[in-house]
Amino acid sequence: MTQLCDLDTPAALVDTGRLQRNIDRMQQRMNALGVKFRPHVKTSKCVNVVQAQLAAGAQGITVSTLKEAEQFFAAGITDILYAVGIVPGKLPQVLALRRHGCDLKIITDSVAGAQAIAAFGQTHGESFEVWIEVDVDGHRSGIPPEGEALLLVGSALQEGGMRLGGVMAHAGSSYDFDDPVVLRNLAEQERERSVRAAERLRQAGLSCPMVSVGSTPTALSAEHLQGVTEFRAGVYAFFDLVMHNVGVCTMQDIALSVLTTVIGHQEDKGWAIVDAGWMAMSRDRGTQKQKRDFGYGQVCNEAGEPIPGYLLGSTNQEHGIVCLAEGTDHNIAARFPIGTRLRILPNHACATAAQHPQYQAILPNGEVQAWPRFYGW
Repeated sequence: MTQLCDLDTPAALVDTGRLQRNIDRMQQRMNALGVKFRPHVKTSKCVNVVQAQLAAGAQGITVSTLKEAEQFFAAGITDILYAVGIVPGKLPQVLALRRHGCDLKIITDSVAGAQAIAAFGQTHGESFEVWIEVDVDGHRSGIPPEGEALLLVGSALQEGGMRLGGVMAHAGSSYDFDDPVVLRNLAEQERERSVRAAERLRQAGLSCPMVSVGSTPTALSAEHLQGVTEFRAGVYAFFDLVMHNVGVCTMQDIALSVLTTVIGHQEDKGWAIVDAGWMAMSRDRGTQKQKRDFGYGQVCNEAGEPIPGYLLGSTNQEHGIVCLAEGTDHNIAARFPIGTRLRILPNHACATAAQHPQYQAILPNGEVQAWPRFYGW
């Protein structure tokens, strides 16, 4: 039986007890709010994690790449939303998945995109199911709910023989706040604007059965979801330091960490050098603009307990520097001797996970199992 002490470093660890608690917490909340839950699997890119989400009650999944769609369809999951604006060059891949039995839904937020989908669908005798992306907070993509383009896109799809499946939105700006009142207001704004977009489409005689919204902060802040049919969230399964700073989890909820080993010191600078650099942690500095900056991650002991005051202050490709957030520890070599194994909690779970070909899943009995994850597009 493989155990933690048998692992080489750096390694991506998943605390399966925390993972399951996070999954159950979100599913129970969605059940209480009365909506279908479609988790976003871009964070884990791991069949083992997604199977746990489905076992808890999730219905369908959200993906950010067509490779994710292919991999999870191969694992037996058919209800998939590809939640990135489609481009014509990827439609053959979408068509192939659908022809093999995958109920793959795609999205667009432009008339040109809708027309391209319709033209390709007509040429190949396929009626794609398409959802329209709605912009609810100015964060990224999407059509404003009151915009004229919303009805033009809907008409282009329906008149082109495609199936208008619904609207979807992502309140990504919620990551920028840490006030529960502001987060509740953003959740309501996301809900209200998405429902309004659906109402406008229906009033124009266009089909819009689904209203899909989602982000981890708004999922954990919404007071009600009237008019919404499904919710999407992804990082909640692992959580991370950005979500800790937003205020929707504690450090004890963060299920993903990177196991690392102390390989040297610069005592005059108060540094312990570890073998987890940005190739293990990623370059993500998501906490830098938040009220509490964790550098490249929070330092924990090998058991996963945070060590107050210490963080991964900087990184090179294969080297990380453990130091005090404030001040200089001139006794750092005594505190963290060479060979000491530590865990680093990540700023952004999605980015850190993406650096590793597999997770080392720590089971409740202490056994460690390798869980594959995949890369690419």
